[in-house]
Amino acid sequence: MSPFTLLLLIFTISSLSNHPPVSSSSPPYFSPVNHDPLPIILRPSPAGNNRHTMFLPLFPSPLNSSRISADSKSRRQLQKSDTHRSNARMALHDDLLLNGYYTTRLWIGSPPQRFALIVDTGSTVTYVPCSTCEQCGKHQDPRFDPELSDTYKPVKCNIDCTCDNNREQCIYERQYAEMSSSSGVLGDDIVSFGNQSDLPPQRAVFGCENRETGDLYSQHADGIMGLGRGDLSIVDQLVESGVISDSFSLCYGGMDVGGGAMVLGGISPPKEMVYSHSDPVRSPYYNIELKEIHVAGKRLPLSSSVFDGKHGTVLDSGTTYAYLPEAAFVAFKDAVMKEVVGLHQIKGPDPSYNDICFAGAGSDVSQLSKTFPTVEMVFGKGQKLSLSPENYLFRHAKVSGAYCLGVFQNANDPTTLLGGIIVRNTFVMYDREHEKIGFWKTNCSHVWETLNGSGAPPQASPPSDESKTAADISPSLPPMMPPQYILPGETEIGSITFYLSVSLNDTDDNVKSQITELAPLIAQELHVNSSQVHLLNYTSEGNDYVTEWSITPPNSAYFISKANASNIISRIAENDIHLPESYGKYQLSNWQIHPPTKRSWWQKSYLVAAVASMLALVVALSGVGIWWFLRRKQQSSLQYKPVDSMVVPEQELQPL
Repeated sequence: MSPFTLLLLIFTISSLSNHPPVSSSSPPYFSPVNHDPLPIILRPSPAGNNRHTMFLPLFPSPLNSSRISADSKSRRQLQKSDTHRSNARMALHDDLLLNGYYTTRLWIGSPPQRFALIVDTGSTVTYVPCSTCEQCGKHQDPRFDPELSDTYKPVKCNIDCTCDNNREQCIYERQYAEMSSSSGVLGDDIVSFGNQSDLPPQRAVFGCENRETGDLYSQHADGIMGLGRGDLSIVDQLVESGVISDSFSLCYGGMDVGGGAMVLGGISPPKEMVYSHSDPVRSPYYNIELKEIHVAGKRLPLSSSVFDGKHGTVLDSGTTYAYLPEAAFVAFKDAVMKEVVGLHQIKGPDPSYNDICFAGAGSDVSQLSKTFPTVEMVFGKGQKLSLSPENYLFRHAKVSGAYCLGVFQNANDPTTLLGGIIVRNTFVMYDREHEKIGFWKTNCSHVWETLNGSGAPPQASPPSDESKTAADISPSLPPMMPPQYILPGETEIGSITFYLSVSLNDTDDNVKSQITELAPLIAQELHVNSSQVHLLNYTSEGNDYVTEWSITPPNSAYFISKANASNIISRIAENDIHLPESYGKYQLSNWQIHPPTKRSWWQKSYLVAAVASMLALVVALSGVGIWWFLRRKQQSSLQYKPVDSMVVPEQELQPL
């Protein structure tokens, strides 16, 4: 998987708005492109290609958008949150700094076709590559094929949308600063949210890409899931249909753990949740009222107005790092450096950037708070959100135990932009109905257990009304799978083995080469180092080969952590790796977990024993050296010359 950097300079070529609630009986209508306001631009300074920085689109809501209109406001009041509404609970995959983004799985069509979509609160439209795409890259999953879906409907051209050249279908287009773009047609189909959701499949409008360029072409993920404010947003569509309350939540994993959770719809918030007002009129983005920042309990010497410039303080899940106005960044940097004791500053992983990095902190993330200060964000009503070091640091890519500031200056832009790093291991509830955003510190890799106590949420059952027409039939949910692949009590995992079947048609020598080349491909897809992937065996029957593989801990570790193992196994169990076409139809199967091999006392204490042995050897050698030196010195002091060896010059006789 190739990581990429997608810049934030976004403008809307075609924005679609003001359609009635989506239903299965009538196509939605959209306002023409010339009704759009001017684009709104955020310009965070680049964070370096090595950091896999991600900036996804932040689209403004049109001035006539239902999101801020009085009529829509009154409709929202009639759709208050209640306990009878379902919600879509969905797992998040990948890692924020490994890939620059988080993805979720969405199924579209009937029967369902699966897609890995980047979760982005700054985008409105949800889009996936279409089977008719003339220029689309190779992504994680096959392209969406409308002809394979019994429930697909094109959004037909009308006076309220931008139409294709044949004036048959509504189209969309998004263009990005570094010449990346996505364009295609709008379709209406059934969307399924996975087996963890208690929300049944729903009809929704989405983009079917016919062309993509730049980083969108090369990214591993299939497309983008738009959660921003706008009528094409999947959240807005579900709210307008009355199936969820006007709220959604995201929870990103921590520094060592990828994955997390997402909820479309309302939840019962924990008592410990802290809130900030979020004004949809103040900014078209999801904003918060940030008033102060404290470092090690001391307030930064800044006026609260510094966080209210331009678009205020924007919370965006599609951005990796945090970007502060110049004055706030300088004050924050100086305060952190003043509190860091016992570490030495080093150069960053990329010499092109002046990253602020520190070495000597160790690899245990849970111990970082002993070295780096706690940071607090203070909201409008005085509520405080505590940030641990993992919320403002990222690992140095080249030096073990070194970390760098993940907070940067936002060039000359007075906007405060808070990306995903700020909300690691934080459950963030976007309560749009009550115009507030809540924050709750928790372990996002185990958020289901925390929220529900007993584990995974209830499952949904598809409708079974045989009298419905094909266009109205909801598809069966995606294949069921266990919510947990690893037992709760299992903490140390020595290795993971699995089988991978491939089809090869070539000479024996070339087959061996192709099988060997699978190792780095598997490592890339499972997000592990190549040194962790080992070929155990392979057998063949004709052109079909069954290969057996083992995933072992990193070189410096004795076991694979439970969280990393869960991420690896979920990809194997879901057949979620993608290989070149030369390997044919490949399939993963029969994964197994193996405990670490039992070690003797000597193996467990090999480091101590090695150090003791070295010290003993040094002492012994030193003793031998001293003995040799003293003996030589003694021999030197006792040496005598024989009498006949004394040569006395003959004296010349002198006359009387």
